[in-house]
Formats: sequence, C-alpha cells, structure tokens
Amino acid sequence: MYTFQLKSNENASASYPQHENGHVDSISLLSSEKTVQELLEPAIHGMDGHLVEFSEALRTVTKALRLAAEGIACAQADAAEWKHKYELERARNMQLEHKALSPEEHHCDLPSERTEGLNNQEDATYQAIGQTLKCCGENGICTHVILRDGEADSDCESVKNGKKKKASFKLAWCCKGESSDQYKHDVVSFATGNITTAEHSSKQISLKWETSPQTVLVLTRPNSTSARIICAEMIRWLKEHKKLDIFVEPRVRSELLTESSFFNFVHTWEDDKEALLLHTKVDLVVTLGGDGTVLWGASLFKGPVPPVVAFSLGSLGFMTPFYSEHYKESLDAILQGPISITLRHRLQCHVIQESAKHELDTDEPTLVLNEVTINRGISSFLTNLVCYCDHNFVTTVQGDGLILSTTSGSTAYSLAAGGSMVHPQVPGILFTPISPHSLSFRPLIFPEHVTVRVQIPSKSRSPAWVSFDGKGRKKLEPGDALLCSMAPWPVPTACQVDSTSDFLRSIHDGLHWNLRKTLLRTRI
Repeated sequence: MYTFQLKSNENASASYPQHENGHVDSISLLSSEKTVQELLEPAIHGMDGHLVEFSEALRTVTKALRLAAEGIACAQADAAEWKHKYELERARNMQLEHKALSPEEHHCDLPSERTEGLNNQEDATYQAIGQTLKCCGENGICTHVILRDGEADSDCESVKNGKKKKASFKLAWCCKGESSDQYKHDVVSFATGNITTAEHSSKQISLKWETSPQTVLVLTRPNSTSARIICAEMIRWLKEHKKLDIFVEPRVRSELLTESSFFNFVHTWEDDKEALLLHTKVDLVVTLGGDGTVLWGASLFKGPVPPVVAFSLGSLGFMTPFYSEHYKESLDAILQGPISITLRHRLQCHVIQESAKHELDTDEPTLVLNEVTINRGISSFLTNLVCYCDHNFVTTVQGDGLILSTTSGSTAYSLAAGGSMVHPQVPGILFTPISPHSLSFRPLIFPEHVTVRVQIPSKSRSPAWVSFDGKGRKKLEPGDALLCSMAPWPVPTACQVDSTSDFLRSIHDGLHWNLRKTLLRTRI
C-alpha cells in the first residue's frame, strides 16, 4: 500500500492564526485550505478507497472552515457598523438632553451670563424648551410635539384685532369598557385646533371639543344639482339654527348668490395665497359628494387639516360614511361631540429635476391622500424605474408603471392593480407595480418612516409621467427623480361608528367583498 506523510511547516500549521481580539483571520483560513489542497493533490494518485474518503473529508472540513471565516468576517463588519451608529445616536441624544436640561435647572429662566449673547430668537427657543419640560412633566405627552404650525402667538393677536379664535379640542385613545383613568396620559390637547402626526397607535381615536366650533367650510361636488340643493339647505340650517360662520368655494358662492341674496353672509377666498390660511380660520370641513370631493378638500390644506365630515353623494364612498339625507342629525352629534375619527395619512411628494442647479429651482412638495402614480404615458416603451428605500436599492420596475399609495388609497388604483386592502389607520406606504414585466413581482408595504425614491435612468429611452391623486400631471425626463415620504399632517375624518366598522362596511357595501350567494332549496 502506498503511504504518505503530511510535512508540517509554518504556512500549513494545523493551529490557525488569530487576531489580537481573538477572532480567526479569514485570510489565514483560506490560505490553510489552499495549503491542504496542494498537499493532498500529489498524493491523491494510487490511493485506495479509504484514503479517497479521508481526503474528501478533509476538503469538507476546510470548506466549512472557510464558510465559518466568511461568516465571522461579515458579523464583525456588521457589529462595527451598528456600534458606530449606536455611538452617533448616543452622542446626539446626550447633546439634546444637555440642551433640554439647561433651562430646567434654572426653572425655564436663563441666567444673565448666558443670555447676554443671545438674540431674541434664541431666547424664545430656550423658553419654549422650558415650557416643553413643564408640560411633559405634568401630562406625560406635550402638545409641542404635535403642533408645528408656529401660530401659538397668533391667537392673542387675533383676539386683540377682534377676530374669532379657532375652536380647540382634545384627542384621546378610546378605551371601551374601561371607566378608570388609566389612559389619562394618552390625552393630547390641541390649543389651535391643528393636527400633525407625532406617534401612531392602533387604538381608536376620539375627538372632544373644548370650545364650540364657530366656522365651517362646506365643499360640494361640481356640476351636481342634488349637491347644490343640499348645500343651500345645509348652509341655511347651519346659519339659522347653529349660528355658525360659513366658508364656501368662490364657485359655490356665486351659485348661491345667483339663487338668492340671502346668502350674502357666506365667506370665500380670492386667491391661492388666501386659501393657504384656511386652516387658521376653519374649525370643521363638510364635504358633499364622493371620495373625489374629500380628495379635493384635503388638497386645499397644505399643512394642518381641520376635522372633515364627509357626506355621501357618490357611488362607492370609502371615505364618506355619512348619509346626506340625515345631515341634521349627524351634524348635531358632531358639533356636540365627542366623535370617533380616523387619521388618514398623506404622502409628501417632491419632484427633483436633473436640470435643477439649486434647491430653489425645484417645485414645492405635493401632498396626496390616495396615491402618486408613475406611468409611461403615451410612450410605447415600458417604464424603467429604479427604486430605492432610504438609499437601499429595492428593484427596477419594468412595466406600465408604479403606484405609491397610502393605506387610505389602498382601495383605489392600488387595489385595481393587484395591491392589498389595508386599514386606513395603519401607517404605511404601498408599493404596487402596474402590469409588471415579471410574474414574480408582487406588491410591498413599506413602514411609514422611510423615504421612497424613484429614479428615471439617464439612459432611459423615454420619459415617464407622474400624477398626484389623479391630477397635476408632470413629466419626468431621464435623470429626474421622485421622493415620497409620509407627511406630518394627516386628514382627520369623522366616523359614523368607528374606523374599523366604517372600513368594513365600505368594503362590504362598496366592493361586495367576499359576497357569496346562498341558494335556498325548497323541499317538495
């Protein structure tokens, strides 16, 4: 029998070298594997079956060692990266904590030696931090996180100028069957009646008025005789019985004045600049129409949105739970409160053009309540969209286009393209392809805190087109990009029962979801 012997040397030692931190060096393991193979290669000829099995076992061992070394190297790299992120986050939190604790130690008053070099803006910032700490210490949740419109001081000025102050209200998480006060720390007070998103919860949200609403904005579907008749009746009833101030669109005010001079008390706005200030004047929004009217009403508010009461005059009505025939009873209950509301999240979309040389050259961000759609338009070529999620490559969309939808818009275009139906109070971004050129391309749902970027490649053969809630179509040239993230201002819509009951009723009645006919057979 042919025998052989493995000669030991420094490069092919059985004991693998280690780093100073005790981890096995992956390069050394790979060199060891190579050395073993070189030593086994000349001795492989003339072996019997047992030696062949032994050599194969050695190769298996060396392969396992190599895989283990690669795994250790990847784990060490990940650990180093997470450690670096942790240290950065810890340093940032310590810096914020240091800034926040400074006013608290002095009872929200800065000492003279610290205020000498500060201007009025920095002084106001320190005072705001002091008020924040005082609020958080008493209530657990403070309103400064929610209110971001920066109009806290405008109320005092409006009182001095004789203007009416907006109605204030509270939002609380509903607790069915609980009479205790265990959820008192979840109550958030809104001094100016504006809502922004701070934290999300799966609990049902309840709105309770602290002061009675004074101003109502009534929006109607255009070119509808029934909507015009109900609008006139509702405005007359709100003025005579509820003594409310009424705002309508310029088009509606002209129609009302053509019908009767009685409606001279109705207010409106003259231009887009004045429309941007509606959230500072309006306490409640009433829509008469379908879901399209709700989308139009939401588009009027580029920031905080007052509570919306949607009356159904359309065909489907996923966001219109109230019946227009019973508007008096419904508005009586809503104006008195409390009511259940659904916070419908919106997407903030920003088109970045490759030709833009400065940030000022880009357009203002657009807010959408349903979805933003990117398609190929009139081009005969398939779209070629490169998608990223927080700088992480997702996929390249080749097909007719892509839909980025909110959960409120999950029952709209996204559903028709094969997306899933999602409860509107679930925060998330739906990623739905339109007729993709791949059978394995299935829709995704991203969390609400990410930013989705859709890039048109520079070598794309054709441009793409983007539309926001079915309107505002824009052309995306090769090299342009679209950024989408969750907007901080949701649309609060009033519920007839609660958010879950209204959602299930809408898909049952509107879509006839999982409706099966039962055959009744009569025995003879």
